[in-house]
Amino acid sequence: MNNSAYNPYTLAKNQFDHIAEILGLDRATRDLLRIPLREYHFSIPIRMDDGSVEVFRGYRVQHNDARGPGKGGIRFHTHDTIDTIRALAMWMTWKCAVLDLPLGGSMGAVVCDLHDLSSLEQERLCRGWVRQIARNLGPQADVPSPDLMTSPQHMLWMLDEYEAIYGSKQPGFISGKPVGMGGSQGKIEATGYGVVITIREALKTLDIQPGNTSASIQGFGNVAQHAIRLYQRMGGTVTSVSCYDHEDNTSYAYTRKGGIVLDELLTITNSFGEIDKTKAEELDYQRLPGEAWLEQDVDILIPAALENQIYAGNVDCISRRVQVIAEGANASINPDAEQLIADRGIFVIPDLLANAGGVTCSYFEQVQSNMNYYWRKEEVLGKLDVQLTSAFIEVSDFARHHKLSLRDAAHVIAVERVARACQERGWV
Repeated sequence: MNNSAYNPYTLAKNQFDHIAEILGLDRATRDLLRIPLREYHFSIPIRMDDGSVEVFRGYRVQHNDARGPGKGGIRFHTHDTIDTIRALAMWMTWKCAVLDLPLGGSMGAVVCDLHDLSSLEQERLCRGWVRQIARNLGPQADVPSPDLMTSPQHMLWMLDEYEAIYGSKQPGFISGKPVGMGGSQGKIEATGYGVVITIREALKTLDIQPGNTSASIQGFGNVAQHAIRLYQRMGGTVTSVSCYDHEDNTSYAYTRKGGIVLDELLTITNSFGEIDKTKAEELDYQRLPGEAWLEQDVDILIPAALENQIYAGNVDCISRRVQVIAEGANASINPDAEQLIADRGIFVIPDLLANAGGVTCSYFEQVQSNMNYYWRKEEVLGKLDVQLTSAFIEVSDFARHHKLSLRDAAHVIAVERVARACQERGWV
């Protein structure tokens, strides 16, 4: 990964500045939307299993709530910084707006490594995070959800702590809960399925049958696993996946002639999406360096791991056969690579569309929890398909009519909607 001088918040602000110029926004509106409305930094002291006390750093950034309550994930990761969280909160504002969801954008984090924490320590950390920020969250204010390294169990611990603080049942406080405890059917699949729904629509635009395509995916967590499942159901072949190996502190790509077998790989994958390298080789998978996922001779690339994974320095590694890149992760393509990719004629599905399935289904869960009524999985996934397909068509038509890239078109639609909401409320 190219980390030199990379700051996601600088990228997010530069993207906004570019769109503000296109829209001709006035100075006050630019000043309001360029930075978060509010942000919270706090320490979380936790009693560890051995009796010692460790202090963890927590954040919650609320970028904008003009269109509705804040919505955004909680990440438990060692490399999270406040600038990363600011950027993700801003992108969540635009993502909700481009999907036309009545929500704003926020994001939270705890700087930690879950590999080093027992289940009880993780529970204490979840409850500690909620205690520090509970007065600033809630169904009508800001609704958290899972993100990098967090799970339905973490969400349930947080919900339980929030309800204990306020002495009432409030399932709409958080989304991503376990099904049966207020969670929505289809939530686990939603982000990965959303990636493939947008790929399906892109392939229609390019007049390509999914069954005639192959793909390589970076990442093997929840998003990648469910993207693979739906993509294979459509007839596509996944030739390679990559994942981080905590034991070796490095990443590997796994390939096998004829394509991977998802259910087989899942049997040798832990809860962090890490594949057992020894067992993979026993199953005849070839283990390659992590960046080899980018070099595969495939039609579709799906970066579904972290930010800044495709940049000017590795664009030349991309096969000439690649026709579509779908950003399953936020900001996985660095701006310095955008024009190089465009010059290759590659169709890029930007993150605002490609990975919006998660927040869309989180919104569905929020609605269901608040009205204490739950939909069947088929209904949830059907609504998801309609929402994402409609957004893709709207952005695609706008891009074509205004001669913009899909990324710029998505941002223009989103920023205009949020700016209009701020202006109509009389904020600017």
